[in-house]
Amino acid sequence: RGQPRPVPSLPRGKMAAPALRRRCGRAAGLWGGPLRAPPPLPLRRRAHQQQQQQQQRARGAGGLLAAQCERGLFQEVFPAQSAEEQLPGLLEPGRPPLTAYCGFDPTADSLHVGHLLPVMGLLHFQRAGHNVIAVVGGATARLGDPSGREQAREAPSAERVREQARGLRAGLERLFGNHRELFWGAGGGRLGRAELLDNACWLGREPLLDFLGGAGGRLRMGTLLSRQSCQARLRSPEGMSLAEFLYPALQAYDFLHLHRHHGCRVQLGGADQMGNIMSGYELVTKMTGTDVFGITVPLITSTTGDKLGKTAGNAVWLNRDKTSPFELYQFFVRQQDNVVEKYLKLFTFLPLEEIDHIMEMHAKEPEKWGPQKRLAAEVTKLVHGREGLESAKRCTKALYYSSVEALEAMSDQELQELFRQAPSAELMLEPGMNVLDLCRKANAIPDGPSGYQKITDGGVSINGNRVTNPETVLILGQHILKNGVSLLRIGKKNYYIIKWLQL
Repeated sequence: RGQPRPVPSLPRGKMAAPALRRRCGRAAGLWGGPLRAPPPLPLRRRAHQQQQQQQQRARGAGGLLAAQCERGLFQEVFPAQSAEEQLPGLLEPGRPPLTAYCGFDPTADSLHVGHLLPVMGLLHFQRAGHNVIAVVGGATARLGDPSGREQAREAPSAERVREQARGLRAGLERLFGNHRELFWGAGGGRLGRAELLDNACWLGREPLLDFLGGAGGRLRMGTLLSRQSCQARLRSPEGMSLAEFLYPALQAYDFLHLHRHHGCRVQLGGADQMGNIMSGYELVTKMTGTDVFGITVPLITSTTGDKLGKTAGNAVWLNRDKTSPFELYQFFVRQQDNVVEKYLKLFTFLPLEEIDHIMEMHAKEPEKWGPQKRLAAEVTKLVHGREGLESAKRCTKALYYSSVEALEAMSDQELQELFRQAPSAELMLEPGMNVLDLCRKANAIPDGPSGYQKITDGGVSINGNRVTNPETVLILGQHILKNGVSLLRIGKKNYYIIKWLQL
C-alpha cells in the first residue's frame, strides 16, 4: 500500500460520470441500458413512481452518485475505473461515512452564484450521511489559481486575504446553517458533520524545505507542465510565475493534509479544477497508497457563455451587501425556459418527480413562470434564509406590482437595496406642500414650465400611483406612507426615495 502507483489518465473527451451513472443506475433498477434522450414528461413521472418503490435498492447501489449524476450535478468522476469499482460500495448504507471536501479561495469577501454548485455537492454528501469539509484558501489565495486565466492575478496583501477569508467563512456558515434549519426535515436520517477550515492553518506552518523534500519530491514536472492552462501561459508574453506554477502543488497538499488528519477521500471542485484535483490524487496515492477520488461539478455561465464570477465582472454575489435578496431572486426568476429545468435539478433539493410536475404545469400555463419562481424561492431561501426570501417577495411586489402594502412593510435597508442607484432625500413636510414642491425639492424635475408639464403629462408617480395635478397637496397615508417614506418615480425608471422627518 505504501508503494508508489501509476496515476491513471483521464481519456480525452471521456467522462467517468456517464459510465458511473449507467453502472449505478442498472444496479438500482433505474436504467436498463445506455443513456438515451429523456422520455416525455408523463412517462418520466411514472418512472419516478417506480423509482420511489425501489428507493432502498437504489440507496444500496451507490444511490448518491446515481442520483447526482441524473440531476447533472456530478459531471466527471476521477479516476474513472477505480471510482466505478469502489465508490458505490463505499457509499452503501451501513458503511462508515466518507469525508469529502471542497476549497474556496478568498479572492473576494463573498461567495457568488458560481460557488453554489460545489456547495450543493457538499450538501448532498452531507444529506447522504457523509462528512464534509469546506476549506477557505487563506494560504493558496496568496498565490492565485492560474487555471483558465490569461494573466496573473494581482497579489493581495496578507491582511486583505485574512479579511476576505472572514467573509467567505461567514457565507459558508450561513449556507450550511440555512440548509440544516430550513431544508433538513425531521425523519430525514443522519445529517453528516460539516467542518469549516482554513488552509493557512497548515500551509502557513509548513517549512519550505520540508514541503519541497516531501510533497515536492512526489509530484512530476512533466504532469504539471503538460496541462493546457500551463502551456498557454508559458507561451504568452507575460509567462508564468513560480508562485502560480506551484499553486497545484499546494492544493494537492491540502488533499494530503485532509486525508491524513480528517480521513478525507473525495475532493469536489468546478469543472475547471480537474487538473488540480488530479495533482491531489497523484500526491495522496503516492504518499499513502490509499485510493482517493475527485468529482467535478458544472460551471455556471452567462447567456454569452462566460463563466460567472468576479474576473468576468458578472458575479451575482451571495452576501447581502453586494447582491440583495431581491436581486438574487430576480436573477433566477429571469432564467429562460431552456435552462430552468436544468437549474431546478442543480440548485434545489426538490425531488425529480416534483420537478417534472412543475415543468408539466409550466407547459400548460407558461405565462405564470412557475418553474422560475420556484427556483428563485428555493435558492434565495438557502442563501438568505426565510426572512431574505420574504424581503425579496416584498421588494418584487413593491416594484413590479405597485403594492402600497409591500412598500409600507419595507425597512430602510430593503428600500436602499431595492433602489440601490436611486438618490434619496430627507425632507420636512411643510403645510400645504404639494406634488410640484416635492418633485422640485427632490431635484427630480427641472425648474420652470418643463417640470410642471412633466407632471401634467402623467410622467410622475408617487407610491405607484400616477399624479397629474401639480397642485395636489400631499396627504399622509396616501402620498406619505405609514413608515414615513415616499417613493417618487419620474418616467419609467428614475426613482427617488423620500424620507420624511418629524412627521
